[in-house]
Amino acid sequence: MIELEIDHGSSIPLHFQVEELLRKLIDSPEYQQGKLLPNEIQLAHRLGISRSTVRQATNKLVYEKLLVRKKGVGTRVAKNNISTKLDKWSSFTHEMDEKGILFKIYSIKSSLVMPDKDLQQLFNIRPGTRVFRLERLKGLDSGPVVYFISYLHPRIGLSSKEDFSKPLYEILEKDHDVVASVSKEGISAILADQKIANLLHVKTGDPILFRKRVVCDPGDRPIEYNLGYYRADRFTYTIDIRRGV
Repeated sequence: MIELEIDHGSSIPLHFQVEELLRKLIDSPEYQQGKLLPNEIQLAHRLGISRSTVRQATNKLVYEKLLVRKKGVGTRVAKNNISTKLDKWSSFTHEMDEKGILFKIYSIKSSLVMPDKDLQQLFNIRPGTRVFRLERLKGLDSGPVVYFISYLHPRIGLSSKEDFSKPLYEILEKDHDVVASVSKEGISAILADQKIANLLHVKTGDPILFRKRVVCDPGDRPIEYNLGYYRADRFTYTIDIRRGV
């Protein structure tokens, strides 16, 4: 039985503690089998915190597709969803450099866009606030391999004047004092639509690897929402996981 409690004297932000508590509930058999999670009001009262703090944590897990929230019913664990934490991650460019693989940039596009409701909630920004969108198509001399779409929190202050040929996280840290500390990822296989097929030089309907990433700073504040589309015949995503004792 998981205790519904957090440490109010800890330096760890309350919303992060709530998120970790919810992740434990997600992994527990009773909730995996369809039991409704405590609602936000109940959980806020039990933990002695505001409902908005609970909502902030819940929104992140809903956006990661780990929870499903239905109005008038409640919140449940998403079915057929597997979550794992990676022991190490870095920018794609640095990762490829470490492997001795020289990637080239085929295209870079940037713009300010109006976020959808889910992204607005994830970033905890006011309606009408635009966010910075960055699109990058990368690959080898033989052709494109991966297409990235990144949405960056407006507080960072990115603009189209940046040199995006450099690694993104290097730009954030050196030029904007923003450190990418935590990556929360979801990986799945999907079929390429016409746009993705054209970009990656595959056929419409071909299988591709889809990776969704929420990147946070050391205070666990989301700074980037990233979508990655990889050619499945050219890229393998590996994860090393140590078994707990």
